[in-house]
Amino acid sequence: SASSVQLRTRREFAGIGVVRMWAPQLDHVERHPLADVASKFSVAQGIRTPMIVPDFWTGSPPLEKSRYAIDCSSFALNAQELENGAPLPEALVQAMRARFDEFGLVLLTNTGLGDNLPAMQRCAADILGPNAMAEYKAGANARRAIAKNVFETGAPGTAHLHYHHEMAYVSKSTRALAFCCVQGLPQDGTHRGAMFVSEAVGHTEAIMRTDLGPKLKEKGITYIRCLTDRDGGESDDPNDERSGVYNHWQTSFGVETPEEATAVALSRGLEVEWGPGRYMKTKYKTSAFEYCPQLDRNLLYSSVSDDSIWFDTWPGVKQLPTLESFATATPKERPLKITFGDGTNFTRKELQTFVRVYDEHGLPLDWVKGDVGIVCNHRWAHGRPAFNLGPGEQRTLGVMLGEMFEREGQRNGKWAGKAAKL
Repeated sequence: SASSVQLRTRREFAGIGVVRMWAPQLDHVERHPLADVASKFSVAQGIRTPMIVPDFWTGSPPLEKSRYAIDCSSFALNAQELENGAPLPEALVQAMRARFDEFGLVLLTNTGLGDNLPAMQRCAADILGPNAMAEYKAGANARRAIAKNVFETGAPGTAHLHYHHEMAYVSKSTRALAFCCVQGLPQDGTHRGAMFVSEAVGHTEAIMRTDLGPKLKEKGITYIRCLTDRDGGESDDPNDERSGVYNHWQTSFGVETPEEATAVALSRGLEVEWGPGRYMKTKYKTSAFEYCPQLDRNLLYSSVSDDSIWFDTWPGVKQLPTLESFATATPKERPLKITFGDGTNFTRKELQTFVRVYDEHGLPLDWVKGDVGIVCNHRWAHGRPAFNLGPGEQRTLGVMLGEMFEREGQRNGKWAGKAAKL
């Protein structure tokens, strides 16, 4: 269907106590000749070679499903009535609020809502709040609306998506997200097509026990994000193997002119430079952590998802080398990179640590048609492995973004607070 996100190809193998999931491309990643040349001379490319593969979890979840899931079969939800504005049963609303307040994670199962997106929206709206984000502006992925206030994931199934806290790379982020399952894959015990979430107190405390955590606390992080010009004619279809484009600035910022794009970028705290061919280069320096009011403590808010390795299995873009610096970035390089706040590069060991601390605190959310998941963006990061579709299969998730907030970063003296209730 027009609203279906075509998501393809994953292979998995079981290690001891760990399920590793990846796309076939991970065994042999086709590389553009430019990447081979760059790898011989680029420090940044060498640090990231070979590929750093995420595991997503250890096989042991930090929170049991019974704590965050709500079986809706007893509520007899009516999709058409909800779509027409009927209220949710009060008992369900109270159960959702209680779980979200305590754990920051809710999964509605056995809803009976089928593929009715408006009905699923109604279920999520109470938690997301009245000012849920109606427009995905200044976002990284090329998300497009599939219904009012509902966006596609904007990512190909062949790519594994590293854990991330949504919109950490701009000054205005979102408090929560909701995911609505329009089409899910068969439940075969392999977590094929699952989304994974990583518990933030766990990955924060884990990184602070390493050399990387205190270094991030001191130096902060810089996000480099570059965007191409739509009028250059190259496709931004995430499944296009022939295109090296990730996102056009017109799509990301919802504008038509460089002047408008600059204005939106500045309003999100970004520095902007324009290169030849109206190539938009942005930079955002901020804390790697964010204060969480619910827990009264700082939580890790940055990840490798905003780095070049985001594209290791991304069609087309994976062929390009890592950019060396903001000043020299061109469309012939991958458009994302993270550095420390002072501009120094991460080492390979530091990037591996960044990946590992998220993986060690992850759990899978296996999707069934009609499921609704609601995730606190402070207390959980989200991501997923690559996966394949069999004949006649579809996997379509609608994404809703909650109320926006101005990032403040880390607060002094808030490195310990309320423990997560797991």
